[in-house]
Amino acid sequence: MTHLLLRADASPTIGVGHVSRMVAFAEEASARGWRVTFSGTLTGADWFAERLDGLGVVVVPATDPRDEGALPALARAVEADVVLVDHYGIGEQRAALHADGVVLVSLESRTFGRRQADVVVESELHDLPRPDDGSAVVLRGARHAPLREQVRQARRRRAESHEDGDPPRIVVVLGGGAVWREEVTRVLRVLRDTGLPFEAEVVAHGEPEVPEPADGQCFSVSTPDTRLPDRLAEADLVVSAAGVTLLEACCIGVPTALVLLVDNQEAGYHAAVEQELAVGLGWAHELGASGGTSGGSEAATVVAELLADPARRRRMASAAA
Repeated sequence: MTHLLLRADASPTIGVGHVSRMVAFAEEASARGWRVTFSGTLTGADWFAERLDGLGVVVVPATDPRDEGALPALARAVEADVVLVDHYGIGEQRAALHADGVVLVSLESRTFGRRQADVVVESELHDLPRPDDGSAVVLRGARHAPLREQVRQARRRRAESHEDGDPPRIVVVLGGGAVWREEVTRVLRVLRDTGLPFEAEVVAHGEPEVPEPADGQCFSVSTPDTRLPDRLAEADLVVSAAGVTLLEACCIGVPTALVLLVDNQEAGYHAAVEQELAVGLGWAHELGASGGTSGGSEAATVVAELLADPARRRRMASAAA
């Protein structure tokens, strides 16, 4: 029986996207009858921990990313056949794993997490050049995105039954991290400053400051949980960072307004905007401390135009899906 060892982390700083992808691989591996072990932190990702447990995945402590020998030693200890790494802080591993006959699969995003591997997966929307580093197989593009079954189910459900809401339903989600409170607050001020009616659900840690809504507007705040794909399937517009949630929203077929949170999201952000899969609002921290700044006003205009144009939203959603 093939034994797959997964290595990724979730935390308030990096969010839960890496672990979300690991759940997708665990689902597929379990369906094939493989044994699966997960090594990593699951802080702030309790719902993914429950899913791993439900799949029968063995969860072990995270190896130290700074210790080059830690992951090969763990692979040896659990008798893994394949190691799959989705981690920006872990360096080269292939030679050490090959010494024990172990296959290495590596997920990367541009230079982030790049390492030699037997199989490299870069499931991004961009097509920027990648240097040949000796990796045997390189799978690039959104068609290789590891997506959980719940996301695929949400895609099917939206395609069968979605109708635009009146007022529009908005979901705001800037990843599963707890360090983006100010950025979420600024996004909410942008939505308020559109002056248009909507019902917005904010999925966030950190208790963002919710502005006083304009006439016809409603804000509600929920903590991240298992229902995000369902929320996306029901939304008329999603405001998201350009990480893993962007690809999930594209798969489900939701029109999206994007903000940038971290450097490794830039290539995917610009690719999505250039391909008209989403509209771009720029860096979240540059939206301004209040909606009255120029950055906030420009973003509010972009969102208002999208809210007022259901046909454009449907075109974006179709292209994204």
